[in-house]
Amino acid sequence: MRIAMWSGPRNLSTAMMYAFAARGDCAASDEPFYAAYLAATGADHPMRAEILAAGETDPGQVAAACAGPVPGARLHWYQKHMAHHMVEGFPLGWAGVCVNVHLIRHPARVIASYAEKRGEMTLEDIGFPQQARLWELLPGPVVDSADIRADPARMLGRLCAEIGLPYSDAMLQWEAGPKPFDGSWAPHWYNAVHRSTGFAGPEGPVPEVPPGRRALLDAALPVYEAMRAVALG
Repeated sequence: MRIAMWSGPRNLSTAMMYAFAARGDCAASDEPFYAAYLAATGADHPMRAEILAAGETDPGQVAAACAGPVPGARLHWYQKHMAHHMVEGFPLGWAGVCVNVHLIRHPARVIASYAEKRGEMTLEDIGFPQQARLWELLPGPVVDSADIRADPARMLGRLCAEIGLPYSDAMLQWEAGPKPFDGSWAPHWYNAVHRSTGFAGPEGPVPEVPPGRRALLDAALPVYEAMRAVALG
């Protein structure tokens, strides 16, 4: 099985990648379109030069790789994708051979977490419009990161059942530290998840969004609420 997990940034996406990789039967790929996205858009992201140097910048080549042989001859392949990396015109046909899953998080939490790593942001940076588009183009189960944090075993079991993948308790824990499949941007973004050995406990109250970012929240909320309404429970 090839699993394309679509999300925006700061959505529990790296922990989910670690969980699937911990199964032992699942290869993992970390945001394969990131370098192509940076090359196509000119976006000024942390570690831009390192990402461009380490990654494939031709989206056609990335798409071919995503549809190609599974790394390490594993049974399954978990591909962590950022919705905002799929610039208009990038090929999406490869996703037709994948089980597409959509990971969401309350935008107030996304905004607060993203601000800790990159002070300036736009609605497109946090990926909500792009995720809405991909959800329409590539239908599939929706899972909320808050539900996973609240009860990882139940929700991962529910997700696995939905996509026809046997559940394994191995998904609940992993070794601390960097992983060989981490993207080249990991030193900037993955500090917290590198200290983890499993999913953190339930999240606290939804954070207050400062006045200067409430327009972002208002624009993102309808996407989140529409997807939350059909999320696995």
